[in-house]
Amino acid sequence: MSMFVAAAAAVLVSMLLALIRAVKGPTVFDRILAANMFGTKTVLLIAVAGFLTGRPEWLDLAIVYALVNFAGT
Repeated sequence: MSMFVAAAAAVLVSMLLALIRAVKGPTVFDRILAANMFGTKTVLLIAVAGFLTGRPEWLDLAIVYALVNFAGT
């Protein structure tokens, strides 16, 4: 259980770093890549939260969000 909490915390930290890169990116390409990375980390966070709460059906939501993120990028 604590392993999933640590994983969720690590994903949140990496999401914060991606958000900083999206704001401060020197080029448009850096900003697009950071937005894509933020979406990917969101998928990971949904999956980890699903396991933390004991609701594996959240993986379906994570897959749908991954498809939307792919299409959006």
